[in-house]
Amino acid sequence: MAGSGGDTPGLRARLWDAPVRIGHWLIVLLAAAAWFTAEIGRMELHRRCGYGVLGLVLFRLYWGFAGSESARFASFLKGPRAVAAYARTLGRRAPSETAGHNPLGAWSVAALLAALAAEAGFGLFAVDVDGIESGPLSRFVDFDAGRRAAALHALAFTALQALVVLHLAAAVFYLAYKRQDLIGPMITGRRRFAVDPDLKFAPAWRAAAGALAAAALVWFVARGLRM
Repeated sequence: MAGSGGDTPGLRARLWDAPVRIGHWLIVLLAAAAWFTAEIGRMELHRRCGYGVLGLVLFRLYWGFAGSESARFASFLKGPRAVAAYARTLGRRAPSETAGHNPLGAWSVAALLAALAAEAGFGLFAVDVDGIESGPLSRFVDFDAGRRAAALHALAFTALQALVVLHLAAAVFYLAYKRQDLIGPMITGRRRFAVDPDLKFAPAWRAAAGALAAAALVWFVARGLRM
């Protein structure tokens, strides 16, 4: 989920760490692959892509508390007053000096994560109309509940599509109007700042530990919570 980047004169400093950038682009690829495999009826591949998305969302939630400063929810999720104050600056052509997600964009990131979590979560319990294709946790619910989960799975995907469109529209707006590139820093990890924000970055071992924990949890869930 791209954050603030731009052409502000000054020094180039680190903004996004590798776990955030790699996770961001893997979610894009796997979510697209999950949609495509469902469209062509390759449900086994669809489920595998869904497991990948679930693991990445779990890792991002972990990284939002244990990760680098720019990745932590506490550093960018602000209250209504801060969001409203930032919204009043959208008409200005000057790039934002916010290090990381701006107060408005931060909540779009939270909404995307929530939609992805809902999409993957409902898919775990979903059952198709014939009761043949089912999520790994569908054995814990009856058929009607599994069908409701399938309907909510589809609804979450519609919400996700709308949020993605808004996300892309925001990136175009910032690039075309405010002359601020949101995508480049999510590739390179760096952007220009007038003053070095002096962000703190988490060690690699902490990312590895979180990735292993997320993978183990998804493996356990994919097996229907059987060892």
